[in-house]
Amino acid sequence: MEYTHILSRIKDQILYVTINREHKLNALNKETLAELADVIAFASKSDQIRGMLLTGAGDKAFVAGADISEFSDYSSAEGEALARNGQKTVFDAIEKCSKPVIAAINGFALGGGLELALACHMRIASEHAKMGLPEVTLGLIPGYGGTQRLTRIVGKGKAMEMITTGDMITAVQAEKIGLVNYVVAADELIKKADEILDKIRQRAPLAIAGAIKAVNSSLSDHVNGFDVEIEEFGKCFSTSDFKEGVAAFLEKRRPSFSGK
Repeated sequence: MEYTHILSRIKDQILYVTINREHKLNALNKETLAELADVIAFASKSDQIRGMLLTGAGDKAFVAGADISEFSDYSSAEGEALARNGQKTVFDAIEKCSKPVIAAINGFALGGGLELALACHMRIASEHAKMGLPEVTLGLIPGYGGTQRLTRIVGKGKAMEMITTGDMITAVQAEKIGLVNYVVAADELIKKADEILDKIRQRAPLAIAGAIKAVNSSLSDHVNGFDVEIEEFGKCFSTSDFKEGVAAFLEKRRPSFSGK
């Protein structure tokens, strides 16, 4: 797949996506969001992909925010449409993706950049990374799910502080409050994400998809998460992967899952 603002490649069933606007600190413009929407949709449907790693080009920024120049003169209706479209095609699409998506935060993750990382299933940060939602310094609030996902991940008090002050936090502080899973040296960032994705890649794909759906449902006010878990648990019994997993366990061998 060839894009203008992102780089993508598949290796060992993992899709590596790099936001490639280093001269703009990988800021999200309309074209970049459209390309992300396309590659996420591809990953969700492709049988050859078991997981996705998302990062930014260079060593300064994961994504330093949205491209403010694009919406500086928007009306209320245009601003709402911008947020609604981005939320549906990119941020929600990542969160609901049946393949695990890991954000490798290699520098600044601010505004829409942190919201992009929040939508991913896991986050790993380099030790020099900094994160924040500074929208209030522009007279805005986060519009791509930041008020919701940050609160769910770190709790109301810390989320309220970060959002209303607009202050940045360090990678170490982010790990302390549960915003990121791990903090590692910059040259270990991709390796750490690879280690996690490699473990997941060896597990049953349909079970992984069911687990993601069930965990996501625990954060929804519109569904009973326990019911979703029970349904997904039941579905596993009709899969070839379940039969293979049980057989491998009884035969004391490593399972070979087909995703069927």
